[in-house]
Amino acid sequence: MARFSKIQVLSAIGATGMVPVYYHKDINTAKNVLKACYDGGVRAFEFTNRGDFAQEVFAELSKYAAGKCPEMILGIGSIVDAPTAAMYLQLGANFVVGPLFNPDVAKVCNRRLVPYTPGCGTVSEIGFAQEAGCDLCKIFPAGSVGGPSFVKDIKAPMPWTMIMATGAVEPTEENLTTWFQSGVTAVGMGSKLFPKEAIDKGEWTIITDLCRKALSHIRQARGIASDGEKEIKILKI
Repeated sequence: MARFSKIQVLSAIGATGMVPVYYHKDINTAKNVLKACYDGGVRAFEFTNRGDFAQEVFAELSKYAAGKCPEMILGIGSIVDAPTAAMYLQLGANFVVGPLFNPDVAKVCNRRLVPYTPGCGTVSEIGFAQEAGCDLCKIFPAGSVGGPSFVKDIKAPMPWTMIMATGAVEPTEENLTTWFQSGVTAVGMGSKLFPKEAIDKGEWTIITDLCRKALSHIRQARGIASDGEKEIKILKI
């Protein structure tokens, strides 16, 4: 069962502005990456359902997070159907993310008051997801569906919309500033935060430093992006 309430999850994602997205079949590697992100200031982490027996790795990671990273909100990503969502909720997922919008997943998550962030590629998909109770919607793949300009275009007629951009996001000042100036609530970031060489060598501090720098860039960007800052203040209430 989820350790954090829906409000706590959305507040943490909104406050930090970044959700690392990661999968590894080895539990020890996953633990080290999670801890490295935690040490870097990350408080919401998406482990993706992308390999055989991923649920077994997630179950162990969930227990590890509860003991070693008590403020880390662990969620599950790459969820496309309701049965899989239900399984991960039983294993402790605090939020569910998908590459697409599935109303049946929304029903399962809503029943347990667990945030569901579906992947959307059009304004209509975002609207349908919001009708189904999805507070935070993911535009995916963000770089292909229109990038930052797409976010601006969405928020003009639908300013209440909270968006997490995943895809085409990098831990650089220029990239993150562009996304947050467009009005995103948060970004999801994968491989750019987890250099393969660093993981292969077990140089976990590199990941910690990348997370710390990315979060710093986000805080600076929010000083420019007034719309994004207003959203965060609402989430903190």
